[in-house]
Amino acid sequence: QVQLVESGGGLVQAGGSLRLSCTASGNILASDTVGWYRQAPGKEREMVATMGRFENVEYGDSVKGRFAISRDNSKNTVFLQMNNLTPEDTGTYFCNAVRTRFPGYNSWGEGTQVTVSS
Repeated sequence: QVQLVESGGGLVQAGGSLRLSCTASGNILASDTVGWYRQAPGKEREMVATMGRFENVEYGDSVKGRFAISRDNSKNTVFLQMNNLTPEDTGTYFCNAVRTRFPGYNSWGEGTQVTVSS
């Protein structure tokens, strides 16, 4: 089972930037799907960005044009560059990695807090 650890969260003013990192304990294959999700207090967890096989990327509507997901398979690390942050981006950000090929796995990190002040 792959274990994920997020880092890079913090407090930032509106309009600022943060770069989140997610490091896996095991090997993440290029064919594995990796992603970032977030959850604000009192709200459901929502997809922020995912990157699948062949680096096909999807973004949540609210972050398109501001956030960018990337990965370094050689370092088993996934990144989320967040620009032009707004208070609505505040929440706990979780990293996720999924392998559907048997035996497969679906792993989540414990999250990193992002707080954007107005």
